[in-house]
Amino acid sequence: MPASARTTIEPTLHTVASGDVTLALYAWGKVRKGQAPIILVHGYPDSARVWHATAEILAVNHRVYAYDVRGAGHSSRPTKTADYTLDHLMADLDAVIDAVSPDQPVHLVGHDWGSIQCWEGVTSPTQQSRIATYTSISGPSLDHAGDWLRRRLRRPRQWSQLARQFGHSWYAMLFQLPGLAPAVWRYGLDRRWPGIVSRLEGIEPDASPTQGEDGRWGIELYRANFPARLARPRPRPTDVPVQLIVPTRDPFMVQEIWDDLPHWVPNLTRREIDAGHWLPLTEPAFLADCIDTFILTQPEPVQTPVGRRKSRRKETVA
Repeated sequence: MPASARTTIEPTLHTVASGDVTLALYAWGKVRKGQAPIILVHGYPDSARVWHATAEILAVNHRVYAYDVRGAGHSSRPTKTADYTLDHLMADLDAVIDAVSPDQPVHLVGHDWGSIQCWEGVTSPTQQSRIATYTSISGPSLDHAGDWLRRRLRRPRQWSQLARQFGHSWYAMLFQLPGLAPAVWRYGLDRRWPGIVSRLEGIEPDASPTQGEDGRWGIELYRANFPARLARPRPRPTDVPVQLIVPTRDPFMVQEIWDDLPHWVPNLTRREIDAGHWLPLTEPAFLADCIDTFILTQPEPVQTPVGRRKSRRKETVA
């Protein structure tokens, strides 16, 4: 991890219950009355620790939370593929919002698979009222991506975009093979992972003690959601203000996959940066500034959002 991304402040650890799953929740900064908190959601094969540098910077002016999604970090690891569907992931997000901000919409930020799953809430008629703003990094809505694929299939002149995206995301198809990808993590990929990120990003990331399990169980996210959602995409518009941050050297996403997004998101701000995939590690200061600036340019969120569920608990300390 580069020096600029190394953290000096340890977050406060809490737990949140979501059905039978226990989520590890980390908090930075002071609770500010009347100010909506920020929730950061990580991707695959990461845990919430990928956000620590960004959260530390944001915490100067905000109350900030990040949580280990189910299957990652210190959260529960369900053993059934069906337990990793987007419906379960959205129940987890609801439980976190219930715990940290039951009466006020939150500012949501997602990276990679964290971005993919957060799009589900941002475009849900029942959940988007709980979200004041959304910052998306390197992860599309699966419904938007499925629609994008269908549109390109009907346009031979755009087949080159499809070919390049398949070339970027071949691993997602590999993950559909039962047993193969988890075995790769069990037999050494966890030890090699920091070196892989180093070669891709030009940094020296810290090794994660839970990397092998994070990689093994996180594959269930792909298996539980990709086939059905990409094959049968649904209309998913949203009125939530969205900031799209596009790293132009992302090895996993082609930039064209975002071209249709204005059709679904009328209130869209797009920012590009000459960087690779792992912005929370390589560019935490840039990312924190983007998030902070975007929040400040939006109207204040309304108290007691319509459609919220009754809070089950407030930051139960682990």
